[in-house]
Amino acid sequence: MTPRRLLRRLALGAASAAAVLGILAAVAHQASVVINTTPSLPLGLYRAIDSPVARGAYVKFCPPPSALFDEAARRGYLHAGFCPGGYGPLLKRVLAVSGDRVQVAGDGVRIDGRFVPLSAPMWADGGGRTLPRYVQDRVLNPSELMLMSDVSSVSFDARYFGPVDRAQVQAVIEPLLTWSSSKTAMTATALPSSSTESP
Repeated sequence: MTPRRLLRRLALGAASAAAVLGILAAVAHQASVVINTTPSLPLGLYRAIDSPVARGAYVKFCPPPSALFDEAARRGYLHAGFCPGGYGPLLKRVLAVSGDRVQVAGDGVRIDGRFVPLSAPMWADGGGRTLPRYVQDRVLNPSELMLMSDVSSVSFDARYFGPVDRAQVQAVIEPLLTWSSSKTAMTATALPSSSTESP
């Protein structure tokens, strides 16, 4: 096979693969399917459901535009997307709602006095950059949600940015197909996002 013919085949293969991926992405979007590739939730496919935002629910939300999220995006914790500020949505679990007492300290998060496993904030990301410090001890107001991972110690979540307004939630989601990850260390390239959310 000549080099020219090989290049043509490679180009055709790449174009075909891109077309298939584009079609799959369009179908997934129409079906309200979300792909999670971060350790914040079990890896896999999730779909939007008609269900209330409640404690324990998985949600897809837009981070509010702020200097903190701008910096998180620059560091690669968030992917670009269609949320205000140009961020991609994040997927998290609702761990606390209105009326819950939330304490965030150096050793981790407590909700109504109960310690949340894997919630100790890290001091620096995989690149050695200092992570934001969020410390609080208060009761959440009616519009606030504490959105975090309960399966990963490396998730970029409310332990770093605090409660999020309920209006930021785009959808309640449920798992369609998930699998576990053996990832235990934070890396600079696998930090938070639309589904890439870990510092």
